[in-house]
Amino acid sequence: MPDEPSRTPTALHDGWPVASPEQRRLNSAPLDSMDERLAKTPGANVHAIIVARDGALVHERYFTGEDQVGHEPPARVAFNAATKHNVNSATKSVVSLLVGIATDRGWIAGPEAPVFSYFPEYADLRTPEKDRITLRHLLTMTDGLQWHEFHPPADSVSKMRRSIDPYRYILERPVAAPAGEAFNYNSGSTALLGHILRKTSGKPVDELAKSELFGRLGIEDTQWLRMPQGDPSAGGGLRLRPRDAAKIGQLVLNKGSWRGSQVVPAAWVSESTRAHNKGPASYLYGFQWWIGRSDFNGGSVGWAGAFGWGGQRLVVIPELEMVVFFASWMSQNMAFPERVLLKEHILPAVTG
Repeated sequence: MPDEPSRTPTALHDGWPVASPEQRRLNSAPLDSMDERLAKTPGANVHAIIVARDGALVHERYFTGEDQVGHEPPARVAFNAATKHNVNSATKSVVSLLVGIATDRGWIAGPEAPVFSYFPEYADLRTPEKDRITLRHLLTMTDGLQWHEFHPPADSVSKMRRSIDPYRYILERPVAAPAGEAFNYNSGSTALLGHILRKTSGKPVDELAKSELFGRLGIEDTQWLRMPQGDPSAGGGLRLRPRDAAKIGQLVLNKGSWRGSQVVPAAWVSESTRAHNKGPASYLYGFQWWIGRSDFNGGSVGWAGAFGWGGQRLVVIPELEMVVFFASWMSQNMAFPERVLLKEHILPAVTG
């Protein structure tokens, strides 16, 4: 069951202004019906919903449901504003922001830099085809390396995690397509980006995120799950409180600015959240951000999303000045938050 409804989220002095939905041109009724729907459908296993508009939190709900932290056994959790939640592969979108910061600092040469220029220790793996792989190809998941993301335990992710040297494992994959030619979802690409950030900044990705991103947003309570070798899992290890996840969305909505301070270069945010290639189904893909559209007001509205396994969905809707975050744990119908709740409840709440 959700917490008792309140027209205005609680002010926690965490950097978020709060307002009622009506104060930000939203109708409460569709939002309340969403809460009621989820309370009557515990099998949906949605744990938290945050809606922000015009820079203020306007709707915040938490539920009790089954969840899992890393490889620990599942447990029933009563979620609230202080509870961290796995964001899984939405972590990749945060890593993309860190790459933008590192590029701005001059630590990374830019998207066109060859990947192997950062891995001289693996020179024995170089081929003419692999030498064409750039950071842009890692960011857009078009590196062309043979990779099977799903179907554990034989998937590439599990093998990477079990490898003594996960980065060698990734780079020694055979070439399946020319770099830049085809999208193939690949957590190994993000793992390489995370290791490049470590090599160039001198900090593992979790420490880099604290000093260069989270600290500047007032995000203090985080956790980053690690691979067996000890490195933070750049492809999916981040745990955040829902309000803090929404801050990442607000940062992107504001073109990298937070409370008047430029945290991520605006040009990088724009480049990251535009479509670079076609992804699966109707989705497009940017620099580790999903790009899509949803039905709205007789037409459609575009958004950029940070998506994670199990129904983690951070959705940024520039045209409506909105940010929406869903925390869930569902192995089936993982698109339920954006294809049902966003479409049938949140977008219909917009009044102007």
